[in-house]
Amino acid sequence: MAEATHHFPSDFEWGTATSAHQVEGDNSNNDWWEWEQRKNGKVHGDVSSAKACDWWAGRAEEDIQRMAELKTSTHRLSIEWSRLEPEPGQFDNAAFDRYREIIKTMRSAGITPLVTLHHFTTPIWVAAQGGWLQSDAPKTFAAFVERAVGNLSDLVDRWCTINEPNVYSTNSFFLGGWPPGKAGINDYYAALFNLLEAHARSYDIIHDQQPNAQVGLAKHMVYYHPRSISPLDGQVNRIVDRQFNGITLTALAKGRWEPLVGKKVGVDKWRNTLDWIGLNYYMRHNTFFDVSNLSGLGIGYGPRPAEEHGPGGWGEFYPDGLFECIKRLHRSLNLPIYITENGLPDERDRKRPRIMLEYIRRVWTAVMHNYPVKGYYYWSLLDNFEWAEGYDPEFRFGLYEVDFETQERTLKPSGELYGKIAESNSISSEMVRKSAPEAMDSLFPGGLGGS
Repeated sequence: MAEATHHFPSDFEWGTATSAHQVEGDNSNNDWWEWEQRKNGKVHGDVSSAKACDWWAGRAEEDIQRMAELKTSTHRLSIEWSRLEPEPGQFDNAAFDRYREIIKTMRSAGITPLVTLHHFTTPIWVAAQGGWLQSDAPKTFAAFVERAVGNLSDLVDRWCTINEPNVYSTNSFFLGGWPPGKAGINDYYAALFNLLEAHARSYDIIHDQQPNAQVGLAKHMVYYHPRSISPLDGQVNRIVDRQFNGITLTALAKGRWEPLVGKKVGVDKWRNTLDWIGLNYYMRHNTFFDVSNLSGLGIGYGPRPAEEHGPGGWGEFYPDGLFECIKRLHRSLNLPIYITENGLPDERDRKRPRIMLEYIRRVWTAVMHNYPVKGYYYWSLLDNFEWAEGYDPEFRFGLYEVDFETQERTLKPSGELYGKIAESNSISSEMVRKSAPEAMDSLFPGGLGGS
């Protein structure tokens, strides 16, 4: 039988991703832990992250061996600000030592670390001062970054300053579902502005200490599309896209702060503060004018009901959107691109092999069109604590299933498939035929789907 293979460049990197609060356990000094203890209905089941995946107590090392067994060569992790600086200006050397142990284990296993410095959690003492709404927040964060990079720069040369500043600002300061539970457009803009300022300051600090470091930011993008040709739907689409996607890209690419409401200003020092850009992509939303939401500018969005989508308000699984977002990032920034997160919630791992292949095929298409995509980090290595979704079984993203009672790990079929992709640096028709035969016609058209 004829076989076909989509090969990636020899230096393409395959990886996985986690974040500190979601896997470490007992992160009791940050705003998220405090939020979980409130039992305010904002976390599914009113649960605490508790032990999570128990990385801090010692299971990180065994999961690093799992990364190696998957034949991946890189892993994106975050370090927890509240562990390293539990009080203002007071740093915990034992916590730094633990991160050094974890990162050394990665390097010994042939896993290159990509370290994120802020992934949604903030020390309680910073939150008590006003968190990311106070004007000194970027300076406070920059002082932490200076100390953190100084302690880890001999082990790490690829840094991500901020994870998804638009998602964090939206959920924590506009929609109010995450701590501190604010809900207003002005708070959203204030927090996002401070996060971008913190990124720019961190970029300079890292390069002052480590001139050859590669510094980037993880930008979450939703692919928005108007539901119809109606001018009202089109206008809603422009508003939502600019608010969520465009404002950050304009700030980083052009040094311009252009909110929908409020003063527009030039911030030239934000330009040229990226060596690479990360793309976190999961979904598409159709946008439309919602007459029932006039107080919210008539904004409506959601997946098309007839299309495959995730649970709850999760959007549509739309692989073509990944390719479109890659193209947009390239047009905006013209920088090396890493897919720093991509995956899907799929409790029983029934859809994940097929949709993973569809997503990765779009990455291959982008590379073949000479877009500078350098690597792919699957989210996530493990089932973990999923923020407001808590431990809801519908929101399991891992290549490894985790029994949170016993901490037992079980490799899923999608994990086995991802390991084959990483090991071979390719997608083959044989892989598709075995793991997701229903995708043969879309991934390998031309008669390869027969038996």
